[in-house]
Amino acid sequence: MITTPLDTLEEVEKIINDKALPFDVAIIGGGPAGLTAGVYCARSGMRALLVERALLGGQVSLCSSIENYPGFPSGIAGVELAGRFEDQARKFGVEIVWGDVQKIEIEGGLKKISLIDSYYSAKTLIIATGTEPKKIGIPGESEFRGRGVSYCATCDGAFYKDKEIAVIGGGNSAISEALFLTKFASKVTVIHRRDAFRADKILSDRAISDPRIEIMWDTVPESINGSDGVESITVKNVKTSKKQDIPVDGVFIYIGESPNTSLFKDLLKLSQDGSIIVDDRMRTSAEGVFAAGDVCHKNFRQIATAVGDGAIAADSSRKYLENML
Repeated sequence: MITTPLDTLEEVEKIINDKALPFDVAIIGGGPAGLTAGVYCARSGMRALLVERALLGGQVSLCSSIENYPGFPSGIAGVELAGRFEDQARKFGVEIVWGDVQKIEIEGGLKKISLIDSYYSAKTLIIATGTEPKKIGIPGESEFRGRGVSYCATCDGAFYKDKEIAVIGGGNSAISEALFLTKFASKVTVIHRRDAFRADKILSDRAISDPRIEIMWDTVPESINGSDGVESITVKNVKTSKKQDIPVDGVFIYIGESPNTSLFKDLLKLSQDGSIIVDDRMRTSAEGVFAAGDVCHKNFRQIATAVGDGAIAADSSRKYLENML
C-alpha cells in the first residue's frame, strides 16, 4: 500500500484550492497596455492573470523599429521592446496563459472567462485586446492573403528580396514599413489617396527623399490581380479617374485599425466605430470592468498612451477591490 505524507496532501489541496479561487484581476490581451497593467497589478499585491491568444507585445512585436517610445533615443526593435515588457511582467508574478477567449460572462461580482479548453474567473477584468488591421475590401485582397498580400512588413518583407512591391496607406505605420521594406525590395510604390502623408514629418521626409520609393499621390487601389500569387495592382487617380495596372509581386496594406471588441458588444457600451467607451479612470459601462490601450475610444493611439492606460486601469482595478473607486 502506498501512502502519501500529510504535508504532501496539504500541498496538493492548497494547489487545487488556489486554482479554484478567482484571480483578483484578469487581463485579456498581452500588448503594451495589458502587460503594463499586469506589472502594476502584480506589484500592488494582486493575483493577476493575463490571457493572450497569439503573440505577447501585440502589434508592437511586428514593428521593425520604434523611434518614438521614451528611453530609446536610437530606437528599438518592436520584438525587443515587447520582450522587455514580458520579462518585467513575469518578474513580478503575472500568470500568463495562451488561449483564444470564447466567452465573457459577468455574474455578480465575478467575471468568467471561457477559453477553448479552460476556464478562469476574476474579481475584476481589464480588457486590452487592441486592434487589428483594417481590410480595404477590394477584389483580390482576401484571395491573395498570404500569397502576396500582407499586413506585416517585419513578418513577410524578407520574401521580397529584389522584387517590386506596393504599400497602401499614408500614416506612420505605412511609411515606416515602406522604409523598412526598401531593405529587401528593389522598388517600393506607396499608394496614398491624399496629396500629403499623415505620417510624422521625419518619416515623410525620409520616404520622399528615398530613391527606392515611388509615391503615387491622390490614388486608391481598385483590385489586386494575379493567378497563383500577386502579379499586379490596379489603381485609380481620384482626381482624373485614370486607371492603370502596376506590376508588383506583393502588396502591404496599412490603412488603419479596427478594435477587437466582438466579445464585448453585448456587455459594454461601445462607440460608433466599435471601440470601448471609458472614463478618465478607464472604467467601462460594466461594474469592475476596465479597458486600456488601443481598444478604447480615443483620438491618439501610441505605445506610450497604451502604457499610460494600462497603469491607470491597474490602479482603478486595485482601488475597486479596496472599495475606494
